[in-house]
Amino acid sequence: MDPAAAADSLAALELLNDILAQVDGDHGSAEFYSRLAEAVCRQGHMRRAVIFRYDDARRRVHAAGAHGIGLDQFTSGEITVESAPVARQALTEDRVIEVLGKAGHAISNDFAELVGEHPIVYVPIVAAGRWIGVIIAEPEHGAAPIDEHRRDLLWMLGKTLALASTSRIATTHGARARELEERIDFARGIHEGVVQRLFGVSLVLSSEQPLNAQARARCAQEVGAALGELRSALQRPLGRSAVPTGTTLKAELARLRSEHPDLGLTVEGPVVEVPEPLEALAQSVLTEAVRNARKHADARRLVVRTHASDDTLVLEIENDGVPHERTASTGVGLRLAALEALQSGGLVEFGERDQGTWVVRLVVPLAGNGGIG
Repeated sequence: MDPAAAADSLAALELLNDILAQVDGDHGSAEFYSRLAEAVCRQGHMRRAVIFRYDDARRRVHAAGAHGIGLDQFTSGEITVESAPVARQALTEDRVIEVLGKAGHAISNDFAELVGEHPIVYVPIVAAGRWIGVIIAEPEHGAAPIDEHRRDLLWMLGKTLALASTSRIATTHGARARELEERIDFARGIHEGVVQRLFGVSLVLSSEQPLNAQARARCAQEVGAALGELRSALQRPLGRSAVPTGTTLKAELARLRSEHPDLGLTVEGPVVEVPEPLEALAQSVLTEAVRNARKHADARRLVVRTHASDDTLVLEIENDGVPHERTASTGVGLRLAALEALQSGGLVEFGERDQGTWVVRLVVPLAGNGGIG
């Protein structure tokens, strides 16, 4: 192997080792991906770079990290592979593509500042055919077009980031598997404890023989023990927890207004400050309500209201356009959001309020969730 290529390969392996060492300790943060963007610039001789990836929590593509350019420049625009056809080509063909002029990018106006008149390199982040993201980087000023050696190096860096991302995905799947195991243990515990005790009591009570004092005392003891076991079991988590998103309800409202202009999304009154432990839950309910409005109604008006007292946070989303004969059932998303709310001691209500109007309402206590308690 060429000494230069060997040195670059070793540097890529060292970068991979550094990434994997941080997988468990820094989930999904902009700082983490910005460090990766910096490493790509350092190893690939780039002036600046932005890493775009699909986020399961936000359920959309977003700018995950950047180096040499402000990340906040990419938070308002809608990002899809259609926004950057060259990025789509790089992902489809799994190869590094360099575009030397602005005209060849056909990129949306949201990213015009990134493109400019200078060359841009698109590096796919692909693992086993799965599109994880894209690195869009600008070479150093005056640099010659990338040769085959640098192209291979950048492709290897993309694979390195893909491996790191799949490691994070595996970690997430492992956590979900543990959560499922906890649910199974929960059901087994209810069956082996509460159900069996109550079944024994039912057999005694269904007997035609009269109960003596000892039998009544034993039944009372078993019912009391069953209630105690049930109370202990219900203190365990009943459903999934909302995944942290790294953004705020106010910012998410601004994004949704820009992404869905046809919904007529408006906010009545100021957006209250949501405690950090409840941000993911509030955003999850909002996202599901918007998705529900688009899927099950011909909505032209969507109103969001927020209210907070000393002990309660209320988020209400109301949309019009509900069919007179609503045949489609409520999506699973709202039901899962209701389970998420239970984790924080709250509840999610949804249904048709007036004819043609659908309302989703989150009510959750602030005490114990970062509010005043």
